[in-house]
Amino acid sequence: MPVFPLGAHPDDHGTRFAVATTSAETVEVCLIDGAADGDGGGLTERRVELREHTFGVWHGHVPGVRPGQRYGYRVHGPYRPFEGLRANPHKILVDPYAARITGLVTDVVAARGWDGDPMSGRPSTVDSLGSVPLSVVTATDAAPRPPRPDVPWSETVISEIHVRGWTKLHPEVPEAHRGTYLGLAHPAVIAQLQRTGVTAVELLPVQANAPEPPLLERDASNYWGYATLGFLAPHAGYASDPGNEVAEFRYLVDTLHAAGIEVILDIVPNHTCEGGVGGTTLSYRGLDAPAYYSLGGSGHDADITGTGNTLDAGSPTVIRLVCDAMRHWVHAYGVDGFRIDLASVLGRPRSGPFSPDSALLTAIAQDPTLSTTKLIAEPWDATGEGYRVGGFGVAWSEWNGRYRDAVRDFWRGHGGVAELASRLTGSSDIYQLSGRRPWASVNFVTAHDGFTLRDLVSYERKHNEGNGENNRDGTDDNRSQNHGAEGPTDDAGIRAARQATARAMMATLLLSIGTPMITGGDERWRTQGGNNNAYCRDDETSWVDWTRTDETTAMEAFTAKVAALRRESPVLHRDQFYVDGEVLWWDPSGRPMEPGDWHDGGRRTLALLLADYWLLVLHAGDEPADCVLPSDHGFDPVLDSTAPDGTPADTTPLDAGATVVLPPRSVHLLRSR
Repeated sequence: MPVFPLGAHPDDHGTRFAVATTSAETVEVCLIDGAADGDGGGLTERRVELREHTFGVWHGHVPGVRPGQRYGYRVHGPYRPFEGLRANPHKILVDPYAARITGLVTDVVAARGWDGDPMSGRPSTVDSLGSVPLSVVTATDAAPRPPRPDVPWSETVISEIHVRGWTKLHPEVPEAHRGTYLGLAHPAVIAQLQRTGVTAVELLPVQANAPEPPLLERDASNYWGYATLGFLAPHAGYASDPGNEVAEFRYLVDTLHAAGIEVILDIVPNHTCEGGVGGTTLSYRGLDAPAYYSLGGSGHDADITGTGNTLDAGSPTVIRLVCDAMRHWVHAYGVDGFRIDLASVLGRPRSGPFSPDSALLTAIAQDPTLSTTKLIAEPWDATGEGYRVGGFGVAWSEWNGRYRDAVRDFWRGHGGVAELASRLTGSSDIYQLSGRRPWASVNFVTAHDGFTLRDLVSYERKHNEGNGENNRDGTDDNRSQNHGAEGPTDDAGIRAARQATARAMMATLLLSIGTPMITGGDERWRTQGGNNNAYCRDDETSWVDWTRTDETTAMEAFTAKVAALRRESPVLHRDQFYVDGEVLWWDPSGRPMEPGDWHDGGRRTLALLLADYWLLVLHAGDEPADCVLPSDHGFDPVLDSTAPDGTPADTTPLDAGATVVLPPRSVHLLRSR
């Protein structure tokens, strides 16, 4: 009988089950029928022992089992917490390879594998059936997926979107579809993405997830979804018809592809929803904790993710699971790429030193399927040693945190222009030496984790009181500014200054060389009320407000205009780094910049002539400033960020050597004649 593939695979006669655990003594597949009542009863269970044990995999064929059958595993084996071994047959376990997962954690006590104390106590004897999720046997769709859009990296514009939050309040989406996969596939939603120049959506986790133990204990949710339970299963909570999530997610991908928009999944192969040793036993901990988790001394989890546990990037079991799961999303759904959360963890086997050539990172990069997708690393983890911007191999693009910090600092009047200059032109100092192209730098100013663009110019401090953690959560390093008032204000001058700075930052992002990533909703002037860590806020704090105002209309029009300029000019989305002579750095006094200029910490204006074609001028000062244009070019004004829609008030051609006045907090793009 074949061992692989792992998971539950139905055939004409039944279903073949296979699950990896090297420490188990007996493994039972448990077939569940009936409906749970309020006390977890009402379910019936038939247990079938898997008698084959090959290559560390327990497997067997169960006749008569059809798609739609709910199931789980019970593992019999050693319970020695100080060695990390926590087999407990009282806990029914989700299949790591389940293609569908149903149900929620409804009783955190029943979900715990321990009683009294997680290290010195006894195994819990509370049966978790009826209180935890179950796997579902799912038929494989053998139909080939339609061709992917295959948008070149250099032409890619990413919008980071939460499936639920994006359409939960959308008035044009049918109410039953709001906040779901089908809602995101609605024609009005797709048209809005196209208007703003988006070529790829980067979806916050859509893999089946469950709240971590601390959230369960206070009856809160992990809204963002960075708490994976099943790596191959779409999250049922985003289906308009739970149970139909496989078909609905496939429809979403196909619909976006038909519109020319790629789908990039934000995946979390660095930890799970089970938390630390004091957490829950839902799957991995009960199957074989030493094979899945990186363990420290005395059986505790080595936590370099800040979540209580860390998947061991050096474990063959984990390497196989991560690669199999990623291939599944490509083959079964046709997704175009992956953003890897806390990707530095994947380069630290057993939570050790980082290596870009680690087994897991190498396995992903050389895989015949995965190497044809877009691979994006979040190049840091929850340790100081884990900040690895620029440290990944040639197959990887990276979220460029240095770009974010440089742009935020420049527009709030901190530091000089040297760092910004490198970030504007593709960060060759970070990526060129390793053989990568400018698009390896995924440029961003905001992301889900932190302030929105509106809040970045409206708050100087985080306001996370509603998260239930006494405002202790979330970073204090926001590099933000409030322009004279903290939060909402009726002061017209402050509001105008905020919008001007936000437009300047959006223009900077879209006109920089590299791959721009917009946080979905920034183009609609979205606020989270100063919350910079809304991970648990499944409410209006996180949902995009589609109410149309003058401010939202203007910001959307401005974003669309700048994105169109980028799209229409190869110079603005080039896929090669600039060489000597292709960029002229220009001093506003009317001369090329000199070496000493780069060390002027008070400089608030930066101009660059790109390929003798575009003159880009950024002025972050609070007062107007003169800028003398190069003397061997005439120019046509094309973009003025001080205008709500970006259209210059005066498009009269400018003579070579002319002096123009730069308003405060402004970006100007001029085309050479």
